[in-house]
Amino acid sequence: MKPASVILPDKTFFSIGETSQITRVKQHTLRYWESEFKLLRPTKSKSGHRRYTKKDIDIILQIIDLLYNKKLTIAGAKKQLLSEKRGKKEQLQFEFTESTAAIELLKETKKTLQEIIKILK
Repeated sequence: MKPASVILPDKTFFSIGETSQITRVKQHTLRYWESEFKLLRPTKSKSGHRRYTKKDIDIILQIIDLLYNKKLTIAGAKKQLLSEKRGKKEQLQFEFTESTAAIELLKETKKTLQEIIKILK
């Protein structure tokens, strides 16, 4: 989800200042997002300084996209990020209006489930 214009230096950790410059998000906003988004949890050095990884920066860029481009609320962005993390896919939707293939698929699925129930009993 990284915009083409964002090229990350080849290093393991980034300070909050570097992360702010890379993502163009103010430092206080990054700290606020840490409190709102469970997925955004940079490690801290022994002296307490935040250490962002490339994965953290990717998450920040996703948050930017969700909040500013897709116009989601923070709650909506949280939900979207968590569902992506859990790997939930949108449910397949069938149109049942005279769709023979869909009806046959449902009949076959029902038959398979009935056989499984018999085996389990």
